[in-house]
Amino acid sequence: MDLRQMEVVVAVAEEGGFTAAAHRLHVVQSAVSGTVRALERELGSALFERTTHRVSLTPAGEAFVPAARAALRAAEEARAAVDAVRGELRGLVTVGTMQGVWAGLHRALARLRAEHPGVTVRLRQGAVADIRQALREGTVDLAVVALDRQQQRGLVTRLLSREQMLLVAAPGRGFAEDDEVTFEEVAGLPFVDFPSGWAIRSEVDRAFRAATTERTPVFEVNDIFAAAELVRHDLGVCVMPASLAARFPDLAVRRFERHAPSWKVMVVRPGGDPAPAVEALLRHITPRTAAGGRG
Repeated sequence: MDLRQMEVVVAVAEEGGFTAAAHRLHVVQSAVSGTVRALERELGSALFERTTHRVSLTPAGEAFVPAARAALRAAEEARAAVDAVRGELRGLVTVGTMQGVWAGLHRALARLRAEHPGVTVRLRQGAVADIRQALREGTVDLAVVALDRQQQRGLVTRLLSREQMLLVAAPGRGFAEDDEVTFEEVAGLPFVDFPSGWAIRSEVDRAFRAATTERTPVFEVNDIFAAAELVRHDLGVCVMPASLAARFPDLAVRRFERHAPSWKVMVVRPGGDPAPAVEALLRHITPRTAAGGRG
């Protein structure tokens, strides 16, 4: 068994198929299939269930993949340690982020690139629940996300920014002249919501429950710009963090009179000592570089 075999199996598991894994590894599909079959023969157990429509891990595969990831990480850390002795830093850093929060990270990435051109960064965008799981599985090295207190358990966190969320509406939608609204006032309006598992959705749901009122979701979208477009055409209102609302200056915004949902963005990583490349990137992620793209 060698590291290349482990890399291939992990790629198939993460990509969900042999063809996608081959694209990721820049090889032909037959090479991926042959590598997996050879390893399965060596182990005496199938790692994947193969059907005409999908590829899934067997119980043996479920046990093998986390161990393979750990071995690959250890090998990468060993290479990085040797590079550090020579005054070089290389490696791969996988960064998880939610839609709408990573705009300012280009500053941190630019500084990392200038300091350590041998480090490669892979960005993975997803719902906060998926990113948290990826951190625990080791498929993401660090993340810039919004987590509540319960979701932070077992992870190392550092706060980057804190802001309130605003109600965003079409310019022509009538409101009282006051800049503030109440949950009761807007509950009857059609809402553009984000999917369950998104941090924005979780905070907005929590705020409406605390206000003991319910809103009426009419649209559910998984894209910030799609939500803004629906609002722009007055098909609904939406709640989003102030830094996101600022990207759409043509839309009307209103603050909540009290108990507004909040948005806390933080840099998060698993416990233990980070790999040198991860530590190098962490040094450049600060409130100025990651707070909604501001500063």
